[in-house]
Amino acid sequence: MEEISKEELDERVALLKKFRQLLQQQRDKFREYLTVLEKQENSIATENADALLAHTELEQQVVSNIMNLQKVIAPMSDLYNKRGGQRDEESIVSLQKDLSSLQTQVLAQNKRNRELLRSHIDSIRTQIASFRNPYKSRRSIYAEKSATASMVMVEA
Repeated sequence: MEEISKEELDERVALLKKFRQLLQQQRDKFREYLTVLEKQENSIATENADALLAHTELEQQVVSNIMNLQKVIAPMSDLYNKRGGQRDEESIVSLQKDLSSLQTQVLAQNKRNRELLRSHIDSIRTQIASFRNPYKSRRSIYAEKSATASMVMVEA
């Protein structure tokens, strides 16, 4: 077994701590995203357009944060594995499984929300198509030709 220096060991420990911290942050962001999606589903069901808009904006921010974290986590994971990171490190394996599970839940919730939105949009289109305009077959009163006086009588 190869002996590693104190500096190498400290570097690996620091790397492990940072990697674990990033994975925990990403897990928290996925949980936040799942919560937003669940609230968004309620807004869709109750047809609350203002709340739906707010949830959509919040969703975009959370997704952006997740993507930014992922940009850091991917190289950190590679570095961790290259530096001899232990595959059996329980906290890392546990966090990665939790992340995978949360990602699956997020994708399923996102799919439900899209289907619910699609259903509501189709319902609204059907309602709009069934509206009847009572003035559709009538001519405008402003477009009718009416007799106008050609002479005006002025008395002095």
